[in-house]
Amino acid sequence: MTLLPLTWTLGYAGLTALSLAMKRHHEAVLGRKASEARLRAFRVLGWALLAAMTAGCLVIWPTGLALWMAFGMVAFAGLPLVFLIPYRPRLAARLAVGLPVVAAVGGWVVG
Repeated sequence: MTLLPLTWTLGYAGLTALSLAMKRHHEAVLGRKASEARLRAFRVLGWALLAAMTAGCLVIWPTGLALWMAFGMVAFAGLPLVFLIPYRPRLAARLAVGLPVVAAVGGWVVG
């Protein structure tokens, strides 16, 4: 079960990248105007991270359960993001970078 925190943090990072693909959130978090290429890059990165989260769920659980758990993980990962984006947008972006690293190192140390 050491892969479980990593899958959750990948979901959080993916949803954060998808929110940064929107002009309004991009300007609030990063403090500058977004180019179309940068928005597209965040969109691709967000979907790739969500696909990696789904792959992690497929490793942990059987296929039928893993797909349902992936939907639940997205909802669970989006909850802190909903509260952080309006009030602490820069913290949300920092956590999206730091949490997967901490989860991967923690899984490596434990497991």
